[in-house]
Amino acid sequence: MAKKLTIGVIGLGKFGFRFGQTLVELGQEVLGIDSRPEQVRRAQSLLTQVYEADAMDVGALKQLGFPDMTHVLVSVGSAITASSMLAMHLIEMGVDKVWVKAVDNDHARLLKRIGVEHVILPEDMAARQLAHRLATPGFIEYLPFDKGVALKELIVEKWGGQSLRQIDLTNQFKVQVIAVKKPVDKEFRYIPGADDLLETGDRLVVLGRTERLAKLVS
Repeated sequence: MAKKLTIGVIGLGKFGFRFGQTLVELGQEVLGIDSRPEQVRRAQSLLTQVYEADAMDVGALKQLGFPDMTHVLVSVGSAITASSMLAMHLIEMGVDKVWVKAVDNDHARLLKRIGVEHVILPEDMAARQLAHRLATPGFIEYLPFDKGVALKELIVEKWGGQSLRQIDLTNQFKVQVIAVKKPVDKEFRYIPGADDLLETGDRLVVLGRTERLAKLVS
């Protein structure tokens, strides 16, 4: 079983709320805080714990246990100064991983200089993903840890009757097949064996760099 994380979300607007809600659905514990009563009320029945608090109050953050959390997301809208100060306070508290939603590229650079673990530019991520979907048929999504790495879905045609070992995508294209779905299957089967035979119509999910995925013809 994967290790359960302890995650804090500061700012329960659209992005922070959805981030926390999704993590709870995935079985994680999420503590959310916001200074706006209406945002707190909306999140109370969905997140593990929710408090109305001023995030700029370092004492309040310590009292709520933020220094002991594995991850903290700061999502305070367009308040560049507030999010930057919050990030600095959390890093000084010893929070292991601090993630911050940035307003623009200048804000992102500032956050990186402060030492933020992961800077999020939602509009940039959405634009890049849409561009990849248009330019690369079968594109699923790029991965957040490396914007040059993505997942792509392929339907087997010319590879039918061959095994994964025979088509040797790892050595030929430097990509990896991570899931296979037969036409009769309801779900994908993950980490297929090298000697598994492919059939025409099989669906593959392949992991690799976007420029290499674009060259694949199945």
